[in-house]
Amino acid sequence: MYFMKNILIAIFIFTALGLKGQTLQSTPKALDKQDLWTKKDLIEPANLAAILTNKKSDRPVIFNIGVVEDIAGAKNIGAASKTESLNLLKDNLRNLPKNSFIVIYCGCCPFDKCPNIRPAFNLMKSMGFTNGRLLNIPVNLKQNWINKGYPLQASATAKQG
Repeated sequence: MYFMKNILIAIFIFTALGLKGQTLQSTPKALDKQDLWTKKDLIEPANLAAILTNKKSDRPVIFNIGVVEDIAGAKNIGAASKTESLNLLKDNLRNLPKNSFIVIYCGCCPFDKCPNIRPAFNLMKSMGFTNGRLLNIPVNLKQNWINKGYPLQASATAKQG
């Protein structure tokens, strides 16, 4: 009887853990916490700034999916952690070819704390975009972009002056 009770407890624990794992994997919120990008999915700030200042380069479509200043040429979508902003990003992506050079960024804080990066990046990937990049901002936009003198929208530059 004691042996049977222990087996039933073990089965219950393994089943509960298994179901918990399935539930977490199937919920969109769980995906929002995972880093689904690789090093090749990142673009460094210096590289993007060079592209933006080179008149001969093909410019990417840039989406600001956070609440910070706009990089030159970026379309401000708003915080991608909010459903309405994520839907706006989806609407903007829907009309682009799947091989478009796209850069998304937030810059409010490091990736591990940012509530906006994962939902936006995951959406872009789930829609089948093959040339989408995430701007690699290790600290925040001020330190990794603005303080380096990289290009901002004219209105954002006026705010900085």
